[in-house]
Amino acid sequence: MQWALTAAVIVSGALTIRPMGVSGRGLLVAVLFVLNCAALLARGLPPGKVPPRAAVVWLSLGVLAAAALIGVSRDGTGYLFAYFLCGHIGYRLPTGPALVLALSCGLLCGGVLYFAIGPGHELLPWAVGLTTAAPVVVGMLNRVQHQAVDAVLSAAESAERAARAEARTAVLAERGRIARDVHDVLAHSLAGINMQLELADALLETGDLEKVRAANDKAHSLVKESLKQAQWTVHALREDALPLVETLASMLESSGHRDALTVSGTPVEVPARTAQNLLRIAQESLTNAARHAPGGTVRVELAFAASSTVLTVRNGPATRRVNAGTGSGMGLIGMRERVALLGGTLTAGPVGEGPDQGGWHVEAVIPR
Repeated sequence: MQWALTAAVIVSGALTIRPMGVSGRGLLVAVLFVLNCAALLARGLPPGKVPPRAAVVWLSLGVLAAAALIGVSRDGTGYLFAYFLCGHIGYRLPTGPALVLALSCGLLCGGVLYFAIGPGHELLPWAVGLTTAAPVVVGMLNRVQHQAVDAVLSAAESAERAARAEARTAVLAERGRIARDVHDVLAHSLAGINMQLELADALLETGDLEKVRAANDKAHSLVKESLKQAQWTVHALREDALPLVETLASMLESSGHRDALTVSGTPVEVPARTAQNLLRIAQESLTNAARHAPGGTVRVELAFAASSTVLTVRNGPATRRVNAGTGSGMGLIGMRERVALLGGTLTAGPVGEGPDQGGWHVEAVIPR
């Protein structure tokens, strides 16, 4: 639309403005016409590409050229250049400079007609020259509208970027959660099975088939336990709710620690997310106890307080020597991440006194 209007003004001026030639006054009119065309075509330059001072100089020269064209030409539509330039002044410049420059344009054009500088437009009232400043208001309104549209688009882009960042954060959080679950299920279960198979392989050289069979049976039980853990992982990933007390008791029984669970306080139903993470912490603690303190006693306490749910896993020192190998180092990190996601606190460290001295304890406090 802007280019169509600009072309219409230029074509109209070329067809109506007189005199226009290559000598005398006709040459002067032709030069002013070209300058006005250049000033009008420059409206298409993006605002960010033209420095503010350069814009003021360009539009000021355009105003002088438009007023001069009105005074030098005898007839035609030269006054349209002044109207369109004033409209663009309101769009391009800040309000203060725009009003000053537009008022100057109106006074110049009105003065040229009033004082009949040059042949002028004899049939054009001098008051028309003053009205050339009026389009500045339209230009300012267009500028405000464009700024409002740009602000809305910028806000929409910011909201879209925020949504993408939030989605990425959710994806990363879910990946971390799955990584913890995979670590809990595969790393620990496979480590236990590997230890039993290595023990069975070592016992084969002694010829003690009973111990070989016992190690083999233990490996089979670990495989079954791994399947149960895989089911728990599937439940966790699907956000299925697991009964905390019953599942914890079953976990202890399957790991060979019957009657190791103590429940204090009045059991209440905790959120599915809390139950899942407490079960994972218990599973991690039991696996670490089996790896680093084989044969040691294990005690688990689940306390339901008024404002929190507390899980404590404590194991005594090892009673037999087993080469547990080196862990991945991700177990304790995973437990801390789980507790942090629930807004709780985790305490883990060696037991320094009591019957379990030399063992290890883990305590997770989850607020309600």
